[in-house]
Amino acid sequence: MTGTVYQLEVNPQLPERLERLEELANNLWYSWDRPTQGLFASLSHPLWKATNHNPKAFLKRADQKRLEAIAEDPVFLGALNRVVSAYDTYHEMPAMAQVHGQPFADDDLIAYFCAEFGFHESLPIYSGGLGILAGDHCKAASDMGLPFVGVGLLYRQGYFQQALTADGHQQATYNDSDFDDLPVSPVVDEAGGEIVVDVDMPGRIVHAKVWEAKVGHVRLILLDSWLPQNAEHDREITHRLYGGDKTTRIEQEILLGIGGTRALQRL
Repeated sequence: MTGTVYQLEVNPQLPERLERLEELANNLWYSWDRPTQGLFASLSHPLWKATNHNPKAFLKRADQKRLEAIAEDPVFLGALNRVVSAYDTYHEMPAMAQVHGQPFADDDLIAYFCAEFGFHESLPIYSGGLGILAGDHCKAASDMGLPFVGVGLLYRQGYFQQALTADGHQQATYNDSDFDDLPVSPVVDEAGGEIVVDVDMPGRIVHAKVWEAKVGHVRLILLDSWLPQNAEHDREITHRLYGGDKTTRIEQEILLGIGGTRALQRL
């Protein structure tokens, strides 16, 4: 006997007093704010470690009874109020009106395109120095209140994790990311539909879903080609950071440059 198999995910319900934890978990501001990281860790140090310090994944796996108990804990609530106050103060900071005496027009926007962005282990779309530099530029732009957006690719597996064998040889392993666990969300249009952009490749069209991560004040737009309407080869364009052969790398650059520009035009 055969039938349809459905997946059902049951997540804990945040008590009203803790609801803003979800907002904190979905803004990469936590990646450079230690009190926010400490706040999540204080809920459950073992779970914080098991989820690789990922606030969004952490909240999805938190124990309901623990959440209800901590919602009545005055010490934790005091710490939460301090973190939320700092978060709100940061986001209420006025945007920079000019740089070096040159005023920004209302429609000015600095677009920063990069193959990788490194903020935190909870968003594994970076490999090293270039990604960390790009992430720092985003954070600095947020601190300065610049009209700024980052544009990159949302990799299904990202970069490999390195391990060494007993005889000193490197072992590379790749792990699939569950996008529901990442601090990202689909970008939708005015009608509520998810935005997908089309990019011409030799002999075909590649479709890419548009995702967004919040980095303090600024947005990070990420493209994902792992869509059912794409051929398998085209799905793998955003499979791994710097993966595949020379052709894959060129396709990644085309998708980033042309697809990223079209995504910005749809925002």
